[in-house]
Amino acid sequence: MQACLTKTFTFEAAQTIPHLEATHKCTRMHGHSFKIEISVQGEVDPHIGWVYDHANISKAMAPLLALVDHSYLNEIEGLENPTIENMCAWFWKKLTPSLSGLFEIVLHETPTARCSYRGE
Repeated sequence: MQACLTKTFTFEAAQTIPHLEATHKCTRMHGHSFKIEISVQGEVDPHIGWVYDHANISKAMAPLLALVDHSYLNEIEGLENPTIENMCAWFWKKLTPSLSGLFEIVLHETPTARCSYRGE
């Protein structure tokens, strides 16, 4: 049986979007309460009854959350242009080595705006 397991995390961060026209409001420093969903897909182990241990997802996310939480995202290597699209790709690149079966990342910038990403 295949299943997809999702774990949600939150963090607060500031950003500017540097490549917009100068009059766009997002060129000014602003912050968001981000919500990120990390999904892993795979075969359910018939003995244990799960796809993946939630604790492994939390362990992989911990150093990344420590880096982005209450930070200015533009100062983090690889996030100099921190659109939610670029942020999803950044998280994907960082998580892929440690999370087998990584299936999807969904990053919510606001309650009504989000990006979903499934790798290259």
